[in-house]
Amino acid sequence: MKLEKVLAAALCAACIGIGALAETSLRDAVSDDVIAEQRAGLAAKALGAGYGPQSPRDIDFDGGENPRVFATELDRQKMNLCNIHFHENAEHKGGDFTTYAGNGDGHGFGTGFRFNGSLTESERAPYARQVGASEHGDLVPGDTIEIHFVHSTAQVVPGPTLGACVTEAILNPQLRVETVVAVLVNDETAADLTEIAHIELLDGYYQVPNLPERLGQEITYAGSTTGPAYNETASPYQVIWNVRRHVLKLHIGSVGEWLESNPFDEDHAHGVRNLVLNPELLAPIN
Repeated sequence: MKLEKVLAAALCAACIGIGALAETSLRDAVSDDVIAEQRAGLAAKALGAGYGPQSPRDIDFDGGENPRVFATELDRQKMNLCNIHFHENAEHKGGDFTTYAGNGDGHGFGTGFRFNGSLTESERAPYARQVGASEHGDLVPGDTIEIHFVHSTAQVVPGPTLGACVTEAILNPQLRVETVVAVLVNDETAADLTEIAHIELLDGYYQVPNLPERLGQEITYAGSTTGPAYNETASPYQVIWNVRRHVLKLHIGSVGEWLESNPFDEDHAHGVRNLVLNPELLAPIN
């Protein structure tokens, strides 16, 4: 099997909702004990194994004791945009998204963090069209999403899953994720995802030149791939994260339009990984 397929399978499990997990999205929320057991399992499997720092994390907490070190000062303009996807509710905590959505089903659905602020009645008004594949649950005005714009140092082109970010020529490309947390609103004057996710080839690199830059302080830290597949096992991949602290208001209609036509085969919001709390699995934020 080609390397791309091997890594795609591993990385896809971290990011993409596996069918069996997606089917659990409508189940009742699990207890605190279940989440505690998952965190204990993660800690046990990571103990002494030499894993690097993990994600997602609380970006308002700058502590961490993980000793693994890798470069964090990478210019995304010298990297290739390789994948775009998003999660329902924010995987990270901090800034304008610290309201806990609850434990969810224990498999990444119905959990994470929500926008702390308030919306007008018109912004929350029901939207006439379905947004997102129905088997995964529809998105509605007022929902929070975390969008990941994944960049790679490898010579790649944008494509489905994180497998698009690797090649056989480079076994360990550096990944950088530009992160935007957004709240969906029924307002055509709000930001447009199809514009933000527009891809251009600039100076030989695939780029998203319309990324929003006025969303407050950006927190850059060393971490890993995310997704609910890593609730009880550590991710072996090194990723630089750049997380914007303020929330963007995003027109829900543009999200539906993007889901209907994008080069990444995305048609729904993915589940989230438990917030990583163990200091031994976090890198300090400088």
